[in-house]
Amino acid sequence: MGLNHSHDADPHRPIARGPLRIGIGGPVGSGKTALVAALCRTLGTRISIGVVTNDIYTTEDADFLRRHAVLPVERIVAVQTGCCPHTAIREDITANLDAVAELIERIADLDLVLVESGGDNLTASFSRGLVDAQVFVLDVAGGDKVPRKGGPGVTGADLLVINKTDLAPYVGADLEVMWSDACRVRDERPVVMTSLSQDPAATDVAEWVLEQFAHHSRIAPANHA
Repeated sequence: MGLNHSHDADPHRPIARGPLRIGIGGPVGSGKTALVAALCRTLGTRISIGVVTNDIYTTEDADFLRRHAVLPVERIVAVQTGCCPHTAIREDITANLDAVAELIERIADLDLVLVESGGDNLTASFSRGLVDAQVFVLDVAGGDKVPRKGGPGVTGADLLVINKTDLAPYVGADLEVMWSDACRVRDERPVVMTSLSQDPAATDVAEWVLEQFAHHSRIAPANHA
């Protein structure tokens, strides 16, 4: 049982076995780690979850999740990339594949692995050899112009999350503009607006994850060996 992470494997080949893998990316401070924590709290009693975090030189994000006890510590693995975050989730994904494999070997009934990228810019995207689906997180404090700037993260992610909507009045961001621009550049791919201070369960994102899990469970082979 486990993930075949041979260095000779095609890094862009979609994964079709084992637990569902969802990448969580976005700029520094957009709320990626808080979103991962919310999803673990909301879904952890329903499905079996593991988390891989990426930081350049520290284990800060993994330490945050452990400190807040969102999952048992053995379900959280930290990757120290030592390079630009997008490199470890897109170009050379070996360390992340190893981390996912470690979780699969450690937790026999694993249903879902959330792979959190280190903070990066709008170009960040995950290799489809690492994740089955990807979420990109923006925050309102970045300004209402950000969605229309596009970039692979904004336009190509399976779900775009516009986070911290409660801050809009304080930073002069127009949520209607952000919503319409996001929908326009994403060509009907889903967009969610949320505030974890107002909805700590991240309800809409959690429902989307469950939809992905249901679909993955239908298509994934029964034998993950």
